[in-house]
Amino acid sequence: MSEQQASKVLVGCEECGLVTELPVLTDGQKASCPRCGHTLAKHISQPFQRPLSYGIACLIMLVLSISFPFMSFSVQGISQEITLLHAAKMLSNFKNSLLAALLLLTVVILPAVYITIVLYLYWVAKKLSLTTGTKSVRMFEKRLCRGMTVIEPWLMVDVFLIGVLVSLIKIASLADIGLGMSFWAFCFYTLLVVKCVSMVDRTWLWLQFAPMLPLPGLKVGDSHQSANHVGCHTCAQLNPMPAVSHARCRRCHSTLHPYHPQQSLQRSWALLIAAVVFFVPANLYPMMFTVSLGNSEGSTIMEGVVLLWQLGSYPIAAVIFLASIIIPLAKIFALFWLYMKAQAVGSTDGRQAIQRLRLYRITELIGRWSMIDIFVVAILVALVQLQNLMAIFPGPAALSFASVVILTMLSAMSFDPRIFWTEEGPTASSSNHEQAS
Repeated sequence: MSEQQASKVLVGCEECGLVTELPVLTDGQKASCPRCGHTLAKHISQPFQRPLSYGIACLIMLVLSISFPFMSFSVQGISQEITLLHAAKMLSNFKNSLLAALLLLTVVILPAVYITIVLYLYWVAKKLSLTTGTKSVRMFEKRLCRGMTVIEPWLMVDVFLIGVLVSLIKIASLADIGLGMSFWAFCFYTLLVVKCVSMVDRTWLWLQFAPMLPLPGLKVGDSHQSANHVGCHTCAQLNPMPAVSHARCRRCHSTLHPYHPQQSLQRSWALLIAAVVFFVPANLYPMMFTVSLGNSEGSTIMEGVVLLWQLGSYPIAAVIFLASIIIPLAKIFALFWLYMKAQAVGSTDGRQAIQRLRLYRITELIGRWSMIDIFVVAILVALVQLQNLMAIFPGPAALSFASVVILTMLSAMSFDPRIFWTEEGPTASSSNHEQAS
């Protein structure tokens, strides 16, 4: 291999498998796969300063979000005030510790851990950028990079905020609602977390830690079907085909996962079937119980939608119906169709593969938004606790519905979309970068 070839940075697309040369990016540019359009890497302006400043602001807003009253609920002179952490505590008190843990993890703990990791890694990367000579990164930083990749899909701060807003509108006609300082801090916290996550690119970050190692015999235009490399899901390094099981990446030492479409498909099918099983009790049993003047009444997801519609809360009824009925069903049917097509014997052309890949991307994007109904229940349970006058308790369907959301997310994550590309597509062109929007 010549010196010029050795200096090339080759990456494999995670969604179609095409090996592409990564161009040198400047501020505001991103590199996209020329075959499927998947973003391979991006370079934001002020790449070290902006993530650090946004990350610090995130942590400050998080501390403010959990330090003061979040909101209050008052009716006929009786009031109830809660903090953000109180919602999880109330779920735990009503023997829903799993839902309480889910709320804490996705809204408070995992975002805080993620932001802390981002701050540390970008600080280390900034220090390395100022050093001359050979760069070296410790195993600690490598593990943090792997952890950041695992945590990112489970950040649901934005979903929780929408759930809070739905809860407010849902009970605004029943009592006086007060918004505390922590509520407004949480709104800023949500915006900052979303912005911070959008600036992180693990391929670019890994290039600051260590250069890509060349792989002899690999060339632009190869793919997963060439059977001459294995891409690392953590750092995007292309490795030679492993001779033993559980081989590790030679750059970040993560466990390599060779292309085994049937194994991926079997895991995805199993998780999807489990989600369908939980979907039945999630819709048959009450999502929550409402106590009013000593009378307790349970309501399923659909009954709650009908009640909201009859009360004239058409937008909220539409949101709950979309997030809790349409999206889970649509995702289950979409994944079922995709898995059936992936299991079918035969080849597909590029147009069919791109169409199926787009549907797969949509299912991954919308899947977590079904958690809105769970967060609505969490807020209402914590806020509406006025003894026999008015109270709300979680129903047995809440845990089943959360299981549906988590299992469908895991099913989509386990699926390898490269299975759609059974024929070699067009080779990569040299102009595979474009201005970032």
